[in-house]
Amino acid sequence: MEEQAIRVLIVDDHPMVSQGLARIIEQKEGMSVVAEAHDGVSGIEAFRQHRPDVTLMDLMLPDMSGTEAVQAILREFPSARVLILSSSEGDADIYRALERGAWGYLLKGTSGKELVESISRAHGGERSLHPSLAMKVAGYVSVGGLSVREVEVLTLVAEGLSNKRIADRLSIAENTVKMHLKNILGKLNAADRTQAVTIALRRGILHL
Repeated sequence: MEEQAIRVLIVDDHPMVSQGLARIIEQKEGMSVVAEAHDGVSGIEAFRQHRPDVTLMDLMLPDMSGTEAVQAILREFPSARVLILSSSEGDADIYRALERGAWGYLLKGTSGKELVESISRAHGGERSLHPSLAMKVAGYVSVGGLSVREVEVLTLVAEGLSNKRIADRLSIAENTVKMHLKNILGKLNAADRTQAVTIALRRGILHL
């Protein structure tokens, strides 16, 4: 009896990227693309309609993040296997995606061979994470991420607000803002607030 093809859904807001991925997958015997979607909402709807075996999900979508779309899909379909496909190597992005249920995390520079192998592994119940990315996640966990409040403070720093204006915006004391900033600099190993913002952007802790 002939085995059924692995059915793949692609969610990416760049049609050329989506079409390129589809060509790679369709060339692989035993795989087929059941649908392509270009934002989170249509991706979730496409999942409902087609119930794919494996979904490739872009991290940055126009209406929501890929991790939010993964969460929405998993709420309805807990056994869904979604691979995040992103150009971001930020440890916070990777950790956040895996923590929220992504089956694996692939970089957009991944070769066609690695891509189809990752899809096959996901279909077979194995998770996909390149060793270099696994080390980044381990580093993120060992150092410890920023708290929700610290991210809020750093986001306002990135917007150029002074400590006083941050305190007013968050309805906290200015000394509390200073305490948060001290913790942030320590956790990110940053010399000053500008460097802290730069590091946070690079690691995917902030998205502006």
